[in-house]
Amino acid sequence: MIAVVMALGAGACSNEEASGGSDDSKKGTSSAAAHAPKTLTEAQLKAVAFTEGQAVGEYTASPYTLDGPLSDAYTADPARCQPLVSLAGEVSDYDPAAQVQRRVDIPDEMLGVTIDVTLRSYTKGDAADVMKALGGAGKDCAGGFTEERAIARAKYLKVEPAKAPDFAVEADGVKAYRFTVRDVKEKSELYEYLTVVRSGSTTLAFRGETTSTEDMGGIPQDVMAEQWAKFRAS
Repeated sequence: MIAVVMALGAGACSNEEASGGSDDSKKGTSSAAAHAPKTLTEAQLKAVAFTEGQAVGEYTASPYTLDGPLSDAYTADPARCQPLVSLAGEVSDYDPAAQVQRRVDIPDEMLGVTIDVTLRSYTKGDAADVMKALGGAGKDCAGGFTEERAIARAKYLKVEPAKAPDFAVEADGVKAYRFTVRDVKEKSELYEYLTVVRSGSTTLAFRGETTSTEDMGGIPQDVMAEQWAKFRAS
């Protein structure tokens, strides 16, 4: 199903590029609208997300028992940096139509890596606008910003581009960043990573963090690749 949706999305793009000013421009525009990428439901997103207990390389996937991290309790100062902190509908300019989150980690490893995997579907071309907003925030906030939490603040010292996954050449867009963050006690620096991939009206976001001061070196490639493959195969 997803592959069909993506093919239709690609066809829509081709129509838009080919329509420029010809006698068939109205026909091309109408065709593009009719074949725009469909917005996936929550049930459809769940079907392509990691399942509880699924092994992902050395990690294990699980659903969040409560709301996932970086929800409406996390905002940015200045506000233009918000896309780097949380894309939750309550604090983002773009409210997803559906969302599914998974936690990927090594159970019982206290200082290990945790990856939040969030699949979101959008309407009205908002998925593409989300990527534009991410790109703008990455540039505007490269020198740092403040993350406002419910009871604390975290200072982002630096925002740098990170390596995109190899499969990104198959996607409609990708943004990848490395964050240098001063912990809330201001005693040490931590490193986090964010990679967001867009396919049609859906975004696949991967956020990696660890309580260790060692740089995790990026979102594990096998985690991103396996989620992408499952998404594409359905």
